[in-house]
Amino acid sequence: MALMITDECINCDVCEPECPNDAISMGKEIYEIDPHKCTECVGHYDKPQCQVVCPIACIPFNPEFLEDKSQLLHKYRRLHNK
Repeated sequence: MALMITDECINCDVCEPECPNDAISMGKEIYEIDPHKCTECVGHYDKPQCQVVCPIACIPFNPEFLEDKSQLLHKYRRLHNK
């Protein structure tokens, strides 16, 4: 399942550079995660790095994009031509 950033985001800028899939970008008011690029860091790390570095824990799982680990790994391989 992809992650999402809630409106509690304080735009601290720490999550964007941590995303290995370039799924995080600045939206109109807060950062946003492109669910088509988010793999929860599967293929890169054991834990989603944006969640690890977020100082206010405003990055939950996005219930609109349910994916299991094998689907996330497939997405990772497609994104990185592996």
